[in-house]
Amino acid sequence: MIDELVDAGHPVKVCCRLLGVSSPGYYQYKNRPLSPTAMRRQWLTGLIREVHTASRGTYGSRRVHAELTRGMDVVVSENLVAVLMSLAGIAGLPGPAKVKKLKGVATADDLVHRKFHRLAPNELWVTDITEHPTREGKIYCCAVLDAFSRRIVGWSIDNHQDSSLVVNALDMAIKNRRPAPGGIVHADHGVQFTSWAFTRRIREAGLMPSFGTIGDGYDNAMMESFWSSMQIELLNRKKWRTRIDLANAIFEYIEIFYNRQRRHSQLNYESPVTHELRYESPSIPA
Repeated sequence: MIDELVDAGHPVKVCCRLLGVSSPGYYQYKNRPLSPTAMRRQWLTGLIREVHTASRGTYGSRRVHAELTRGMDVVVSENLVAVLMSLAGIAGLPGPAKVKKLKGVATADDLVHRKFHRLAPNELWVTDITEHPTREGKIYCCAVLDAFSRRIVGWSIDNHQDSSLVVNALDMAIKNRRPAPGGIVHADHGVQFTSWAFTRRIREAGLMPSFGTIGDGYDNAMMESFWSSMQIELLNRKKWRTRIDLANAIFEYIEIFYNRQRRHSQLNYESPVTHELRYESPSIPA
């Protein structure tokens, strides 16, 4: 309290007299060395700031704790990380609002039936389109996500949405991953995904098309979760001047941050790339 009053410009003696504290006692308290606990908390707060900044200001206490313990080998509890972040005014971006799950919805022509969990790469890909405005006009992005690792394995950006947008994203995924026959490509009933060109490309690669229920976003919930994260962590954080600016930012977000750095809560706080590397070589350290 006295420190705050002094910082505001009030004389020390006046503050001490008003609060019933002796001036020598105040100076003795002021000049005493920090305790080991206080020093460690200051050190941890500095590390937390570094991790939070490296995450582009997106990480909350759980992901900061994962980075400290797994990435930096710091022994600290998640509760202490949350307390120190609160005291320092550090906060992650808010997640999407939780909604109740639908029950008893028909899922005709659906090979997934909302069961997205997979035990190996390339067994199930999910795909969708999102849009976002710039001062020049809208930009459209199609992405293909591997359900095993949540990694974006293919993507395409354009200033209009047609079958070429989704085919280009799928082509990228096929060339990058070279999937074995029998995998599933799951999408909604948008005209781009039900187009002849898109379904033909799926079958040419030996894969199987799957479509969720019309008008039901829960049948592609994993892809919607990715769009929600990108919306919060990138798209809505500023006004975008040109389509090129936004396209470059989306590329950097997907390939640099999301795939390789961002710790995913459903992957035991590993990044998608690390999760796949651990699948190929289980001896890789966390």
